Parts: sequence; structure tokens; C-alpha cells
Amino acid sequence: MDLERVLEKCGNFGPYQILLLGLYGWTNIVSSLHYFSQTIISFTPSHRCSVALNQIPDNYTELTSCSLRVYDADVSSYRETKCNAWDFERESGYESITTELGWVCDDAYKLAVGQSFFFIGSVLGSIFFGYLADRIGRLPACVLTTLTGASGDFFTSFVNNLPCFCLTRFVSGLSTDTQYVLMYILVFEYLSPKHRTFGLNIILGVFYCIGLMISPWMAIYLGSWRSYLWAASLPALGMLSFPVFLHESVEWLLTKGKFDKAVNNLKRIAKFNGRQVEDSVFDEFIKHYREKLKSVEIKSSDTFMGMLRTPRLRKFTIILLIKSMIVTIAFDILSRNVEGVGISPFKLFSFTGFCYLPAGLTIILFQNKIGRKGMACSSLFVGGIITTVTGYLLATLSPEQHSLILAFMVGLGRFGAVVAYDAEAQYAAEIIPTSVRGRGVANIHVVGNGFGFFSSYIIFLGTIFKPLPSMLISVLLFIGAALCLVLPETLNKQLPQTLEEGETFAKGEKWYYFPCFSRRQQNTKSTAQLEDANEFNK
Repeated sequence: MDLERVLEKCGNFGPYQILLLGLYGWTNIVSSLHYFSQTIISFTPSHRCSVALNQIPDNYTELTSCSLRVYDADVSSYRETKCNAWDFERESGYESITTELGWVCDDAYKLAVGQSFFFIGSVLGSIFFGYLADRIGRLPACVLTTLTGASGDFFTSFVNNLPCFCLTRFVSGLSTDTQYVLMYILVFEYLSPKHRTFGLNIILGVFYCIGLMISPWMAIYLGSWRSYLWAASLPALGMLSFPVFLHESVEWLLTKGKFDKAVNNLKRIAKFNGRQVEDSVFDEFIKHYREKLKSVEIKSSDTFMGMLRTPRLRKFTIILLIKSMIVTIAFDILSRNVEGVGISPFKLFSFTGFCYLPAGLTIILFQNKIGRKGMACSSLFVGGIITTVTGYLLATLSPEQHSLILAFMVGLGRFGAVVAYDAEAQYAAEIIPTSVRGRGVANIHVVGNGFGFFSSYIIFLGTIFKPLPSMLISVLLFIGAALCLVLPETLNKQLPQTLEEGETFAKGEKWYYFPCFSRRQQNTKSTAQLEDANEFNK
């Protein structure tokens, strides 16, 4: 008797699962506050050079954001004196790290450098905590990674220079993915298959939205980036209670041969759900997995590197790696780049955070209709168009006069980025053969996070030419959409189990094959055949 059948007897959607979904929602709030703290603390308001009246020469021309321009009649040219202090137009008096430490103009690069270390930490954190989860269990690793990220945020609030900022952002980045992924695994395992769509998409969308939408208002209310980081790190302490209410992954316990503990967890879940399960069920369950564990002692020789040895799998793997880089960079930039459009970045960030919910619904409604390939390709292509238009509007329209149009385009771009990110994750998991799926998805995700290192520098290019980040991202999105056409469709197909099956998977399929168009053609053909038959009968 396998785990799914035993869990059905113990209750796969009862009080325990409701509690699990509630704590999963809490995890998503913590995760959103943590990931986007780097955005909230770094908002840079409009500013101009601050010079005392008695220090301004009579022949000065203007005060710019970075210098005092003076016309020198002797040489008939302008002479600029760089600022060492600025007057900032702070919103509601909020003190960001850029306004407090003066990281603008010649020092603007410091913010980009410090934030890039967040993504270096995310790569190493995914590797380390992923290994730790296999060694000590999913639940304790989930608690440890969340507390690590929160401690990074907390210690960031005490920094006053670039080296310390880089170090604390590195620590903060260590938990970027694992705190969410490990909780995702626990929910996926203990929830019935028919309720997983709700649990893993709706709960994610609702609670992640809550975290995003309240975070800017928290920052304004608290008044400074330091206080905000303290407040944003506090909810992570709630993770300390998770081991009291939740149980370790049964599948992990089974792979480690800890059958008694796995059964004990299932019995507790059955009791919590008010179910009575006979001991014979658990005896049969243990017998099944003892035999299964013995049968897999001769492990598959398939490895992730094996995906690079054969031509078709090598092509798929390289494309998935490139797509992961593109989607990760686009997602981060389009989520964070909310300044300079004529509307308060706090309000814009909060309101556009709502897009996570409709983005999740879009995936649920359309992915099974147009196919995985169609969803991935169209989301990237449409996202590229939106981003191109946004870049053009930023270059031609005045933010003061057209703020609503620009804000709408920013929100639309953010929606597209979320859809593309979610679509890419599931598509990659289905293309990679089962024998290397865990390692393959993890490696592709880690590579994507590694290239997120460049997102802070791309955003920094906006200080040189405002539309430049949008222009670069739109090009990348179009490249990603084109690459999707080379990948196979996975909807309604038997997914590959081994590398050998992965090499021949969907062989002969045309690059322009999409299930939605194929069904339409089949229906048209069937209708035509039916009409011919009727005509013949007449």
C-alpha cells in the first residue's frame, strides 16, 4: 500500500491540511516581506544638490541633482562642482538607505553592488540548504533557512558602509528560495491531488499578495529603512512554532529507512483529522516500502550531466538554462523597477503587488488549454511587447503628465513577469526526465538565481537612461519566447522517465505544434469528414 492510499485513509484534506495551508500562507507572507525588502529599503526619491545660500556664487546657473553648475566667463564654459549633500523629496518623511547614506550620483553604484550580493547568497543558499534538507529533514531545514534570511535582514539594519551591506545582504539571500520550496514540498505531499491546485496556487497568490501590498505601508508608517527591516524580520520567528504543529516529510523518512517514525507521523495526522486507521494498514504500508527500498538499492546511472551527452537532451537543457536566466532577471527587474513614473513608488509597488493573484489564476485557466509550450512562449512574447511599449513611453512621455499610463504599464509588465515565472517552473519540471528531475530542476533554478546577480546593475542603467532597463529586458524576453519554440510540448503526454526516453521524447514534433491549434484542426477535419459522409448518404 503506497503513501497516497494510506494518506487517504488518514485524511488528505482535513483539519491537519487546513492547518498546513494556514502555515503555508504565513510562509508566503514571510517570503514576500523578505525577498522584496531589498526594494523597499532602496527607494531613491527626487533630489537636488544641497548648498548653503552663502556658499552659492553670484554667477551660478542651476542646482542639478548631482552638482552646482556655474558659468565661467573667463573660459566661456560651464564649471560643475559636485555635491556632497542633497535635499531629498522624502515621501511621508521615509528615510531609505539611499537618502540616509547618500548613495546617489557618484555613489549610486554602491546600492547595485550591495544588492547583487543578495543573489550570490541565494545560489549558495539553495545548494547548502538543499543539502541540509536531505541530511536532517525538510522541516528543520525550512526553519533554519527562514531564520537565516531574517537574521540577514535584521543585521542589515545596522550597517553604515558598503562592505557590511554586502555581507549582510549575502546572508539575507541565503534563504531566498529554500524557505519557500521546502514548505511547498510539505504541502504538496500531505495534500490530496485534487486540492493541490488550490493549495499551491490560490494560497500562494493570496498570501504573497498580502505581504507585498502591506510592506510599503509598513515602511511609511515606521519611517525608516532600519525600522522596516526589524519589522520585516520579526514574522520569521513564527517559524519556530512550525515543528510543534507540523510533521516531517513522510517521503523523506521513507527514503532514509525511518519507517517507524513515518508511521508515527501518519498516525498523529489520522488522530488530528479524527480518523481511525487499523494497524494492518500501516503494516502493509511498511512492507511495501521496505521492498521498494530494496529494489532501488541498485540506483539509476542517470545523472544531470548525462543530459548534456546526447544532442536533443543537450539542446533542451541548454535552452532551459538560458530561459531560467532570462525569466529570473526579468521577474526581479520588473518587480523592483517602480520608480520614476510620476507616482509614489510605495503606492505603485503595493497596488501592482495584487497582480500575483490574477497571474496564478491565469496559469490555472489557460495552461491546460493552450499547452505548456504555448503558455511559456506567449507569456514571454507578450511580456516582451509590454516591456517594449513601457520603455518607449518612458522615453517619450513626461512622468508628471502621464503617470497613470506609465503606472498601468508597469503593473501590466509585473503581471506578465509573474505568469512567465510560474509557467517556466512547471514546464521545465515536465521536460526533464523523472530520473534526474529533482537535481535538474534545482540546478536550472540555481543557475537562474546566479544570473539574478546582474539585475541590480541593469536597474542601475536606468540612472543613465531611464528606458534602458526596459529595452534590455524586452530583448531578453523575445529571445526567451523564440527559444520556447524549439522545446517539445508536454501537455497530455507520457513524460520521460529516463534519459533515454528524454532523448526520444516528442521526436518528430514540429516547432509550430500547439495543442490548441491541433485540436481545432482535428475538429475541422472531423466536421469536414462528417459533411462528406452525409453528402455521400444523400
